[in-house]
Amino acid sequence: MTKIYIVRHCEAAGNQKRLFQGSTDCDITELGALQLEFLKKRFENIPIDSIYTSPLLRARKTAEAIRAGRDLSITKLQGFAEIHGGIVEGKPFFETFKKIPELAEIWNNHPEDFAPEGGEPMREAYERIWDTVLSVANDNKGKTVAIASHGGVIRCLNCRLLYGTINRLKDTSWSENTAVSLITFDDEMRATLNYMNDHSHVPDKFLPKRSRIVEVAEV
Repeated sequence: MTKIYIVRHCEAAGNQKRLFQGSTDCDITELGALQLEFLKKRFENIPIDSIYTSPLLRARKTAEAIRAGRDLSITKLQGFAEIHGGIVEGKPFFETFKKIPELAEIWNNHPEDFAPEGGEPMREAYERIWDTVLSVANDNKGKTVAIASHGGVIRCLNCRLLYGTINRLKDTSWSENTAVSLITFDDEMRATLNYMNDHSHVPDKFLPKRSRIVEVAEV
């Protein structure tokens, strides 16, 4: 059995400022650093053979917390990077989407068809993410792996494992900062989602509640 823990990064400045953070390489916040202390404690007694991360800083710092002093290298893979938002990349989330109502409608109700001008289409990201996970699983058969990545990446992955189709992306919940999902692969490379969005290691008061639906006022 191959185990893959996939962890969403801690809070970064783009989360705090409510930007479409995407591939914008924001640093983590003070709250994010605190979340990483809880994450480090969660993983300190879990045997891990390999660690992978998105190249973005917020994920790399999350991977370092997962490593928790182990003598392991951290491998950066572009396949685990967040989707690039094109015309909304790095911009204020609500205000920018409200100026492009047709894109907001897709984001809210048909996220599988999200393909912003100049950005990465969600359908392409969905395949890119799965191909990367399969590659890591094949390279680590029988081992335990940890991956630090992003909300959109993990949502696409969990959607595939829950429903088998990107067309159910709207029905797939987002992960909180530093939340953990566990995927296992058997000898036939059949994947099972054992659990998702487990953020029990972080007290709720350190997990700000934020809406990702354009019409809903920010909380």
